[in-house]
Amino acid sequence: MRILITEFMDERAVDRLSARHDVLHDPKLVDDTSRLLAEAARADAIIVRNRTQVRGELLAALARCRIVARLGVGLDNIDVPGCEARNIRVIPATGANAVSVAEYVICTAMLLLRGTYAQSAQVAAGRWPREALSQGREIGGLVLGLVGFGSIGQLTARLAQGVGMRVIAYDALLDASHPALAEAGVRWAGLDELVGSADVVSLHVPLVDSTRGLVDARRIASMKHGAVLINTARGGVVDEVAVADALRRGALGGAALDVFETEPLPPSPHFADCPNLILTPHVAGVTEDSNQRVSTLIADRVLEALG
Repeated sequence: MRILITEFMDERAVDRLSARHDVLHDPKLVDDTSRLLAEAARADAIIVRNRTQVRGELLAALARCRIVARLGVGLDNIDVPGCEARNIRVIPATGANAVSVAEYVICTAMLLLRGTYAQSAQVAAGRWPREALSQGREIGGLVLGLVGFGSIGQLTARLAQGVGMRVIAYDALLDASHPALAEAGVRWAGLDELVGSADVVSLHVPLVDSTRGLVDARRIASMKHGAVLINTARGGVVDEVAVADALRRGALGGAALDVFETEPLPPSPHFADCPNLILTPHVAGVTEDSNQRVSTLIADRVLEALG
């Protein structure tokens, strides 16, 4: 069987696949459309991350493909109904990067709330901004609002509780009586209540029609003064310009954006000189550890599916 891997994957997992099948692993293939389409025509399985768009021309080129495997959780880059219509099985790496994302959320929340860790150059230069950097907040006792309460949201809740946060959650697929909430010691809240009462709002929803633009200028304006917004979900969920505007006005206390409407993020003047802003290139779920877990899980499932 021919397996095509279009983005980076842990080499140990690639080696396991190569021991049983013919494998082409080229992380640059995602950016070479003509070659990608040509190789896709010969693939029995294709393994992608978030940049490879398995739809349109690429999906049509997968003439003999049986499996589309995703090195991650979100499936917005894959035409799932189109795959199903072609009898192509879609396999995500559900849960394998949850620890990485949850740690990112808690870490960046602490950084943004404390506001002291970007001043090393000042201290090294002999300045001593002790008074200016003594206005940060402790995370213990604050309220974390989770928009989305799947496996990543649930793990984030446990880590947050471990540092003394109170946690509320909203999920369109759950109601207040769902056992996952009781088991986690988390209170259900309506979306507007959550956004208006949480000190830290963290997003964990897929990008679908109902979540596109979910956190718009109106919702950002309804957040608590000085609250922190963290988006590790998908860029289309958040109005990026509204986030930048709220930071400049001092309405938001901070923001961490790991995902963007357009990726890679082009030069974005609206983010220039924004206070207390962390921008990262879609890496919340990617660490050396999580890459190994995700890659191993996908390799196992692809091998099982191919037989």
